[in-house]
Amino acid sequence: MSKPQILSGTIPAPARLDKALAEATDLSRARVQALIADGMVEIDGTYAGSPSSKVAAGAKFRITVPAAADAEAQPQDIPLDIAYEDEHLIVVNKPAGMVVHPAAGNPDGTLVNALLHHCGGSLSGIGGVARPGIVHRIDKDTSGLLVVAKSDAAHEGLSAQFAAHTVHRRYLAVCGGVPKPAEGTIDERLGRSDANRKKMAVLDNNSSRGKHAITHYKVLVGYGSSALIECRLETGRTHQVRVHCASIGHALLGDPLYGRTPKSLKSLLSELGFARQALHAAELGFVHPILARELRFHADLPADMQRLIDELGRPDR
Repeated sequence: MSKPQILSGTIPAPARLDKALAEATDLSRARVQALIADGMVEIDGTYAGSPSSKVAAGAKFRITVPAAADAEAQPQDIPLDIAYEDEHLIVVNKPAGMVVHPAAGNPDGTLVNALLHHCGGSLSGIGGVARPGIVHRIDKDTSGLLVVAKSDAAHEGLSAQFAAHTVHRRYLAVCGGVPKPAEGTIDERLGRSDANRKKMAVLDNNSSRGKHAITHYKVLVGYGSSALIECRLETGRTHQVRVHCASIGHALLGDPLYGRTPKSLKSLLSELGFARQALHAAELGFVHPILARELRFHADLPADMQRLIDELGRPDR
């Protein structure tokens, strides 16, 4: 397997970041923007947060260009839990552990591979050969609903709704402790962590880095050392629920990246073999981009989260 390519140098003149890097390398601005979003660009030793930020002359850059993956994802006969399907789009209940699209470290076995087999290649090409039909994503170890476009017209219509924040998204999660107040809104800007490019972090809301993010939460059941909460998303940023909950001191149980499981619950999670963030995309609603009809879907909790909740709710625990 080929190794990532490292590009480094110095910014010759002050400019917008993506423009400056495109001019200093052989990369296109679109490619630079994608690499910034993936946390592959450093400026003076700090991960870049926004393609539109200004960069000074003399600033040192380092870009990690991932090794080329297969040009095209391959169909694979992988079972799918389909909530809805027509000629324009498909709504799938993704299991925890499944990656949405091929990427470094996950070349196959993804939702895209399964969809290509199921749909016979009839997915929107807007996402490119590695991400055909993909309009939005949920993390590998998050379960639940997502919609995939089967035509370019559907892709464009769905993308416009996500951009306008009109898509209904309701998550169920189990967090450490019981949030107070029991209902509230987390309005914190999110961007790539300076310390770890794999992590997202809360940023100053006046920062030019990152993106505005809003999560509305509500405690459904409190268990003392934990709680079942619902989170309704106005925006859909990378790791949004996980980072926002951690930012108020109530990280999701089992979260390997942002969580710190309460001591009193470590043995329970170990007994249950629960080793993922307790997060499920339970509801998804949008206007059908072609038929102009409102659609809303619900996915029951997967067995592992239901077992966790049942155990937390036992009166003798």
